[in-house]
Amino acid sequence: MKNSREDESMEHVLLSTEESKKIPISELFEKLDSDEGGISSSEAKKRLDEYGYNEIAENKISPLRKFLGYFWGPIPWMIEIAAVLSLLVRHWVDFSIITTLLIFNAFVGFWQEYQAGNAVEALKKKLALKSHALRDGKWQGIQAKELVTGDIIRLRLGEIIPAGTKLFDGDYLSVDQSAQPENHCR
Repeated sequence: MKNSREDESMEHVLLSTEESKKIPISELFEKLDSDEGGISSSEAKKRLDEYGYNEIAENKISPLRKFLGYFWGPIPWMIEIAAVLSLLVRHWVDFSIITTLLIFNAFVGFWQEYQAGNAVEALKKKLALKSHALRDGKWQGIQAKELVTGDIIRLRLGEIIPAGTKLFDGDYLSVDQSAQPENHCR
């Protein structure tokens, strides 16, 4: 059972990945109010309520807004000005060709972005969905998004690491950190 210091020490503790790499594990445990026995389920719930899920927030943009975005910017503006000028001088063929190319370009750009978005969604499904965390003194299988700061997780060969971690026990570990966004430990 943690003492009342726990409530005060976790408030607004924010460490960058680089800072947490440099801090000795004992000091890191102290800052994160954890220890080699992990944290309790009730403490994990409290931290989950305070800090939210271990996931990157997504900003969904409506497909219509994405499509209309292809008509906004320096290059589309130049093409739109050319279309308006063709309209003003009543060159209907030029206006039709320019407008058709502008719409076709927007459609192709939108379609490529849509296909890329589907590929990203497929990759997200392959990310670490489950993890093993030491809670209440025993290993428990939990959803990776439910990991909180101070959790002790178990890694095995070939697993995808589900959160920012610091190795403090075990054998040498080699990790591929490609496409890793800037993350912070709380």
